[in-house]
Amino acid sequence: MATYTSEKVGMAYPASTVFEKYSDLEGLGELLKNVPEGYASADQMQMLSKIRVTSDTIVIPGGPVGEITLRVVERQAPTLIRLEGVGTPVPLGMSLHIVPLTPETCETYVQIDLQIPAIMKPMVNGPMQKMVDQFGQMMRQMPMQ
Repeated sequence: MATYTSEKVGMAYPASTVFEKYSDLEGLGELLKNVPEGYASADQMQMLSKIRVTSDTIVIPGGPVGEITLRVVERQAPTLIRLEGVGTPVPLGMSLHIVPLTPETCETYVQIDLQIPAIMKPMVNGPMQKMVDQFGQMMRQMPMQ
């Protein structure tokens, strides 16, 4: 199992507000539609535009492996939202951790757990870490209102 963890991102909102916003994944769809110009390459922007989001699922185009669907399997207010891959070629999980710091602030980080063969780790490590870091940073830009 390989685990990729984003940097912690400080949020100027209570943990409960952040949890409420992210626990309905459609808010993520809003974020993806409003990625700032220049934040990602043209290829990445094209891929982001193809991601489909419902309140409980994220469907990501997966190229040769087909679509990758992540479904919410656990919500622990206000600290954890956990998703698991459905029909993915390898077991895949993604967790959003929300850590209350004060009554008015928190920090968040994203963790992806991926069960990949050891021989593939060197090819996957860099791109996966970059993706999880970008996802963590994008969360900071999501409007909470």
